[in-house]
Amino acid sequence: MSRFDLRPKIRSSFFLRNVRLRARGSSRFRILRPLAHRDFALLWLGNSISMLGDGIYYVAIAWQVYELRNVPSALAVVGLATTLPMVIFLLLGGVISDRFDRRRVMIAGDIVRGVAILAIGVLSVTGSIEFWHVIVLVAVYGIGEAFFGPAFGAIVPDIVPPSELVQANSLEQFVRPLAFRLAGPALGGWIIAAIGGGEAGAAFLVDAATFGASALALLAMTPRPITRATGEEQASFLREAMEGLRFVKSRTWLWATLGSATVTLLFFWGPFEVLLPYIVKNRLGGGADDLGLIFAVGGVGAIIAAFLMAQRGLPGRHILFMYSSWSIGIASVSLYAFTTEVWQAMVISFIEATMITCGMIVWGTLMRALVPTALQGRVNSLDWLVSIGLVPLSYALTGPVAKWLGAESTLLWAGILGGATTAGVLFIPGMFDTERDGSLVLEPT
Repeated sequence: MSRFDLRPKIRSSFFLRNVRLRARGSSRFRILRPLAHRDFALLWLGNSISMLGDGIYYVAIAWQVYELRNVPSALAVVGLATTLPMVIFLLLGGVISDRFDRRRVMIAGDIVRGVAILAIGVLSVTGSIEFWHVIVLVAVYGIGEAFFGPAFGAIVPDIVPPSELVQANSLEQFVRPLAFRLAGPALGGWIIAAIGGGEAGAAFLVDAATFGASALALLAMTPRPITRATGEEQASFLREAMEGLRFVKSRTWLWATLGSATVTLLFFWGPFEVLLPYIVKNRLGGGADDLGLIFAVGGVGAIIAAFLMAQRGLPGRHILFMYSSWSIGIASVSLYAFTTEVWQAMVISFIEATMITCGMIVWGTLMRALVPTALQGRVNSLDWLVSIGLVPLSYALTGPVAKWLGAESTLLWAGILGGATTAGVLFIPGMFDTERDGSLVLEPT
């Protein structure tokens, strides 16, 4: 991370000025409106570059692990090593995000993650990488993610007015699949196949560079230190964490969604992350570029969903819409069990990503519109913590279950159980309160 103050250079950047001018003048494409705010434009630019790297990493880590140990349990262990430190440090990350300048917390998270990925890349390129190296370094990556994630979720309401939260969330979900599911995986697969000669090291080095670009963009944003009311004393870590927990418990839509996500991701996450690359490599006979294309087609669907959601705005029956979208998207994972060609996996990926993106846009809007600014970091950390709390277990179980049932049957049941769990939450009393009590009020755009 450079210590130089680059704000004047980035502020005068032709690209950034052009994006903001187009955003101000856009009445036709509502999704661009949040870019008129300088700090959001910088946040969006840095995050877009970082997510491009995440898409590269998505392919590279799977290919690297299966090159070292070609069994599903190996990638499951790597997933466990990534998510377990996140679970341990997320509450601390949430409290820190509500105590200090969220921008600085995100910069620190970028540095930690970038250094970890750089180390993996150097070890891979030099041919000295071993499986235990990957385990240790992805654990460091997970710690950085535990601080970056809550701060990122909390900072958006600070820099975007309520009237543009739907568009800001849609824009985030537009860029995420474009970078993470479309361009990133396709680029990662190409780097591995064309530049790396089938090895993943070069892809990790490119990913590491994207964290540096993200940190520079964050450095150029306006500092926003957390201010407390006069006479207000800083509470203990535990007291502040409990304050966030009490708020979550007081909102049915919030605690029920987090609870259902815990169970759903237990069924869904490990099998999807571990077994889809395994099937592409070992049953469909595909390469890293094929895996990248499968993710990329999903990215196309998510991009379309984000654009349409931004144009339409928040649905009136937003809870019903959110859960219906998630249920269909998660259940579609079962179809991977029946694929015999790469193009079939592409179609499934399109359906899955489209539906999940629709739900995530609604969820992001609810979180940023209905959670007080002072609690954003803690509630976002609880969102991450509760949602992924059983993901390490999901990774740990995927290998043994796949060995017992087979990869295809495991994917089949992952989609069925995950989709059914998600749909069942709609029957919890009070789930539709925000559709009836008028608490969700977004100013007209």
